[in-house]
Amino acid sequence: MSILDFLIGRPLPSSEENSEKIGSLKGIAVFGLDALASAAYGPEAAMTLLIPLGVAGLSHLQPLSFCIIVLLGVVFFSYRQTIAAYPQGGGSYTVARRNLGTFPGLLAGAALLIDYTLDAAVGISAGIGALTSAVPALRPHTLALCLAALVLLTLVNLRGVSENGSVFLFPTYMFLASMFVAIGIGLAKSLMSGGHPQPVVAPPAPPAALTAVSLWLLLKAFAGGCTALTGVEAVSNGTQAFRDDRVKNARTTLAAIIGALAIMLAGVAYLAKAYKIVATDPNSNQYQSVLSMLFAAVSGRGWFYYIAISSALLILIFSANTAFADFPRVCKFIAQDFYLPMSFVNRGRRLVYSEGIITLALITGALLIGFGGITDRLIPLFAVGAFLAFTMSQAGMVAHWRRERGSGARRSMLINGIGAVSTGLTVLIVIVAKFSEGAWITVIAIPSLLALMYGVNRHYGRVWRQIETKSPLSLEPQPEPILVVPMTGWNRVAKDALRFSMTLSSDIKVLHIAEEDKPEFSKVWPECVADPAAKTGLPVPELVVLKSPYRFVVTPIVDYVLKLAKDNPGRRVVTVIPELIERRWYYYFLHTQRATLLKTRLLLEGNDRISVLNMPWYMKAKGKSAMRAVPSASGPPASYPED
Repeated sequence: MSILDFLIGRPLPSSEENSEKIGSLKGIAVFGLDALASAAYGPEAAMTLLIPLGVAGLSHLQPLSFCIIVLLGVVFFSYRQTIAAYPQGGGSYTVARRNLGTFPGLLAGAALLIDYTLDAAVGISAGIGALTSAVPALRPHTLALCLAALVLLTLVNLRGVSENGSVFLFPTYMFLASMFVAIGIGLAKSLMSGGHPQPVVAPPAPPAALTAVSLWLLLKAFAGGCTALTGVEAVSNGTQAFRDDRVKNARTTLAAIIGALAIMLAGVAYLAKAYKIVATDPNSNQYQSVLSMLFAAVSGRGWFYYIAISSALLILIFSANTAFADFPRVCKFIAQDFYLPMSFVNRGRRLVYSEGIITLALITGALLIGFGGITDRLIPLFAVGAFLAFTMSQAGMVAHWRRERGSGARRSMLINGIGAVSTGLTVLIVIVAKFSEGAWITVIAIPSLLALMYGVNRHYGRVWRQIETKSPLSLEPQPEPILVVPMTGWNRVAKDALRFSMTLSSDIKVLHIAEEDKPEFSKVWPECVADPAAKTGLPVPELVVLKSPYRFVVTPIVDYVLKLAKDNPGRRVVTVIPELIERRWYYYFLHTQRATLLKTRLLLEGNDRISVLNMPWYMKAKGKSAMRAVPSASGPPASYPED
């Protein structure tokens, strides 16, 4: 078994694609992790901004959570319609591009890509934050743990959709069970105590109020809490991953995800107020996550606490899987329209879009390093892309229903219109409230990504215009090409290259670079090349010796080929490059890489009439083909490998 097979599994043929499709049970684990995990960091993001209000901030948490849940419901009904209207997937990008035009579609696509990138970074950092909250001794290693989790997620996703669904199945449902049990216990204790339950482990004392409540502060808290909605569009983006009936399976998955998230958001908001749990500063040494304090208050720090906090840790880290599932798919849809490199369309050995997965991993790693793996530093960048994508999708669906005008179109258009207005207003709130805290980075990143997309499209347009042709194949006789064969000396590698070249053209120039006027190579030329060619009646190749007093090799060859092409405007110049191919990759460190450098420079500096022909000579296995002598330092080897 190769290392690659061990890490990411055996290659899957296209015929096994149906076996990689998933149902609703795995769909929740593949596409719902981000949305479900936002129950951990969404409320905490809002509560962190309410810290200056002290315990008084808790009275505003429930109304804010209610507004977020209402917005979640609007988005749910909107995306439920999107799934049915566009079962091929693509989500916001597909809807906006088909109904609003290219620019709105690309705007939605850029917003989605940025959202998923931040989704991956926030998910991992929040998960490691939960771990360091439970085990404070690990806090100095936050960044290293984040990067290790990123590597693990990348490998799991490279193994395929079905397999990573199986991997994430248990932690997903363990988290849901832990949250529902904790909320159930907390509600029961609260009802039995008349709304004033006593915590088993008291949370840290709330800080004193430092400021009075203001609309601006509440808007900022709302903007932070809206991160709980990120990830709900994932199902509509990945509808193609579901087995038939894909629309039914996708809708069932979306309903389960949204229903569970709404229950958890409401439960956390109620219990935080009941147990007087106030967020702690994420940058302080006394930091504890809201979930950690909630689990401890409800059940103490016993076995349930550690099971629950472990499930939260896993779900938060694995929540980045939603980004890994959908980022490559969005890249694929955009690349199909020639606005991203076409390589994003290719599926890897496990029927996943491997290049998109690796690209996301690299960008996420850079974000984690840049922000030190701290969730609170990444949150301000988070919601802009998500809600902009929501808005473009819902506006696109309004145009879709307006065009369809079928049964129920008016009602559907109203639902999507409300969704577009609601999420559009939320985008403005998030941008204004979070602009100075980092949202400006997203505001700049989206136009930058759009510029990149248009640049890619212009490049493909130029390429197509230049290579496009409708004329038939021309079979008129072409001038004989001029072949240039660089040689450092006479050996089997050079001999095979020259022998093949003589079958292609009678005009061959053997190019030799030397420091002196009459090199050793000139002495063996008559005996090894000129005389044998003359005896068989073949044209004798021309030996061209270029003096290089400064010991340059590649540059004189390139200059000679360019000049030869210029002096012969009607003919093609083909450089035949002999190259020794080693049996093991590590042997290449024992050789110069002039052949590779020469090929690269000729391709970069050449033109349509300059071609490169590689002539490999493969080293044979040891034993029968062993070297009979070692080259001397003063000249070419006395003997060469046997055949």
